[in-house]
Amino acid sequence: MPTARTPARSRVIVPGTVQVDETYIGGTRQGKRGRGAAGKSLVVIAVQEEGSQAGRIRLQRVADASGASLQAAVQKMIEPGAVVRTDGWSGYNGLNSLGYRHEIVRKSESLGDNLLPLCNRQAGLLKRWLAGTYQGAVSPEHLEYYLDEYTFRFNRRTSTHRGKLFYRLLQNAVTTEAVTYDGIARGLRGRRRRPQHIGVTAAK
Repeated sequence: MPTARTPARSRVIVPGTVQVDETYIGGTRQGKRGRGAAGKSLVVIAVQEEGSQAGRIRLQRVADASGASLQAAVQKMIEPGAVVRTDGWSGYNGLNSLGYRHEIVRKSESLGDNLLPLCNRQAGLLKRWLAGTYQGAVSPEHLEYYLDEYTFRFNRRTSTHRGKLFYRLLQNAVTTEAVTYDGIARGLRGRRRRPQHIGVTAAK
């Protein structure tokens, strides 16, 4: 299935101070908790600090919590020169060499005081949005699209320019690679049904 990205997702957060942490998306399963959790999708959260409030955000799904995965995600989401605040997880140790000013807010990666509150808040909002809007029917194969939608909505939550919002929506639509029905249905649980006629002719 194509892994298209919207323009809003591809833009990086400009230099400033950015909190970075991860969260797992997926149902409760038995097994190791935390960064070793199995059967779930790991999402890196980057939130720009604007005082005590969140500015722009970026969300990036990664394969694991290794240094290679986390540092590559930071490079995609945040422009070099920014102050990046993380916990003490070793996967972030190379950020200084990549041009960031890395600040460790907690030496241990273990759970404790919430020193990355903006990331923690976004993790909670994202999970509630997924549960409330999609009623738990979020397929891991299409998680990136849900992350794109949440990011688009959150970063424009205070916009009063409806015309610009519509323009950005159209811009995203024409620059995102088309996905076929088979691509959408791939990986869904249960019997796959062919689409019903909805009054339009599918493009060949």
